[in-house]
Amino acid sequence: MPGTVRDASGVGRFHGVTLENGVAAPEKEKVVLVKKEGGSHWFRRFCPCCCRTQSSFDIPEKEVEGKEEEKLVPTPEPAQPSTPNTELEELTFTVCSVDLLSSKMGQNRKEHHTDLYYSNDLIIRRGQMFQMEIELSRPFCPNTDRLHLELKTGSLPLVSKGTHVIIPLVDELEDNCWEAKIVEQYNKKIKLYVNSPSNALIGKYSLAIALQGTEGEETKTHESGKDIYMLFNPWSEEDTVYMESEDEKKEYVLNDTGRLYYGTEKQIGARTWNFGQFDQDILEACLYILDKSEVLASGRRNPVIVVRVISAMINSPDDQGVLEGNWSGNYAGGTSPTAWSGSVDILRKYYKEDGMPVKYGQCWVFSGVTTTVLRCLGIPCRSVTNFQSAHDTDVSLTTDVYFDENMEPIHHLNSDSVWNFHVWNDCWMARPDLPPGMGGWQAVDSTPQETSQGTFRCGPASIAAIRNGQVYLKHDTPFIFAEVNSDKIYWQRNADGTFCQIHCEKKAVGHFISTKAVGSDKREDVTHLYKYPEDSEEERIAVETAIRYGSKPDAYSSPTADDVRVEVQLEGEGPRMGSDAKLKILVKNLSSHPRKTTLHSQVAVMYYTGVLKGTVKKDKTPVELMPNEDWVLPYNQYQDQLVDQAALMLTLSGRVSETQQVLASQTSFRLRTPDINIKPEGEAVVGKQMSAKITFTNPLPCTLRKVVLRIEGLGLRDLHPIEIGDVGRHATVTVTEHFIPSLVGTRKLVASLDCKQLTQVHGVSDIDVRDPFWRMYSGSGRYSQCITFSTFIP
Repeated sequence: MPGTVRDASGVGRFHGVTLENGVAAPEKEKVVLVKKEGGSHWFRRFCPCCCRTQSSFDIPEKEVEGKEEEKLVPTPEPAQPSTPNTELEELTFTVCSVDLLSSKMGQNRKEHHTDLYYSNDLIIRRGQMFQMEIELSRPFCPNTDRLHLELKTGSLPLVSKGTHVIIPLVDELEDNCWEAKIVEQYNKKIKLYVNSPSNALIGKYSLAIALQGTEGEETKTHESGKDIYMLFNPWSEEDTVYMESEDEKKEYVLNDTGRLYYGTEKQIGARTWNFGQFDQDILEACLYILDKSEVLASGRRNPVIVVRVISAMINSPDDQGVLEGNWSGNYAGGTSPTAWSGSVDILRKYYKEDGMPVKYGQCWVFSGVTTTVLRCLGIPCRSVTNFQSAHDTDVSLTTDVYFDENMEPIHHLNSDSVWNFHVWNDCWMARPDLPPGMGGWQAVDSTPQETSQGTFRCGPASIAAIRNGQVYLKHDTPFIFAEVNSDKIYWQRNADGTFCQIHCEKKAVGHFISTKAVGSDKREDVTHLYKYPEDSEEERIAVETAIRYGSKPDAYSSPTADDVRVEVQLEGEGPRMGSDAKLKILVKNLSSHPRKTTLHSQVAVMYYTGVLKGTVKKDKTPVELMPNEDWVLPYNQYQDQLVDQAALMLTLSGRVSETQQVLASQTSFRLRTPDINIKPEGEAVVGKQMSAKITFTNPLPCTLRKVVLRIEGLGLRDLHPIEIGDVGRHATVTVTEHFIPSLVGTRKLVASLDCKQLTQVHGVSDIDVRDPFWRMYSGSGRYSQCITFSTFIP
């Protein structure tokens, strides 16, 4: 259904918008403007259905001041041949011009955080409203005219693939879908608000406007010749790349310069790198890289896929990507990797020369260019340097050094290596394709080292998975785990040709993992995100857990027994918001011998997307393996850390002393919120007023701020927000809501609470609504019999 500015939603929002309709005029009279006394309500006579209310734009104030009535003389029209059956030729309905309001200083670009991009095209972020204006050949009539927008992206746009988007006009905008609404109209010009979903395909769209003047008339499509660039949106909570901190978004999306670290762990050097993601041609170059990749335009809604593609396309060995690597020391025919100081020249050269790989790059250059591309596309990203970085070539998850019987190195077997430093990237996103808790920072490496699924690429791999040795989770987690936390094992060949371990270095790799700090040029150490402290029990458990999935699962001795089980149980329906979260950790000893372990427990607050916000409690408890152990998380340790959905994750790990068995468990749980109680009062009859008493008790030991209660029910009442204000700690609020049922049958009255400190609070009550004449058919009582009789006797 097309949108209209005649509805009440426009009143008070735009200057001069009223609810009055136009009045029919004689056909010869083209336009009359009348200024009413006490206001500036203007009427135009063109045709009854096309009469539109005035908007504030494009009307000079000085032209109407002090005039009681003004008549606009229409521009003379060229003489047209007439026919015996018509006196006037129908006005052709076409698009005259389209203004995407794409100025860098305009509202669209400012609100979408894209005003820094060099281009004057419309650059927007998905999941967020934008504006545009269309000028037509005649005024738009909502009763007869039809209009919709069409966006196309990719080489073969298809509606079924999401690459051909049809955007309808609606009366009211909703969230998270393609839709448009007319919000202003004056004469032949209309202004639209357009929404996009939070999972829209990113890329360049062409825009067309489809018009139909009257029913049955052929739809005309106007190609605007203007493009719209759609990016990921870290500012939208519904986008999988959403990042909460404004300071971090400013650093990891909007900052166009940074610091790259190199050298050795004892001599860490730093250099400034110009990422330049907003420079001329860079956005076009980034989209050109995607166009050259193996992924079709229809696959560009998922940041996991896009990041994996970029990881492959930044290097050149198998897909003619951006950079050709060179570690030979001979850089003839190109630029030495150390000579580059930024990404702009590299990307611009690749784009201008039709995809010829640029010579030459090494790890920090690959990383710097990757940061530029991902930030340009809207994915939060940073460059990260790992000192003493291992290169595992056989997926053993160990760094292996081989000697012969005489302790001479066996060179053809010593393919693993440890680099002084290696630079890759972290990018931020949720990971709905992985278990909960695996979202957040993801490691991605564009330097061509080893192939992944036949292509030189690496990641994105969850850093949380790397830290815990969960190398069975995609993508390429084993390789990055080995880079930061593999043990260096020395092997000697025996006389019979077998090998045995002669030494193991457990702290050989993964030191001082560094990135630029948020808001300053200081170095920030993020080693703790990638691995537990060296020599800690958690770190050893992670290493040995990972190795069991590698090509040498027996590099460490296997446990002598596997007879202990650990299980987490929730009491009843689970912990409630505002009270201590009590969980039972059940450790079962299935053997006939005593067992001891040290149980490590960690609780982290988690978004519903699986991204961990932060750790709220850590424990390290020696446990005698008796049947039951209780574990309690006090409310005061998590009350200030909770986020929407109030989800927590409990991670347990340990090792049985007697058997060396590893214990590991992860459990996510939600803190249950209280219900809203709804008690209907009075008789539920169509057309008769009744009421409902709505009660809510604050479960928290703190005041809830700016509480709003929302009440609605189909056939009972429309959505009705009630501003409650502040609700004190443990206070009870009661509201009596009056309404008149309009539909017979069992109806549901629903109430929900809107409050920043407390979410997912709601209630429902079934109300049986009767027909107003239900007593007539009750079959008992003198009154009902009398009424029934009278319906049959005239």
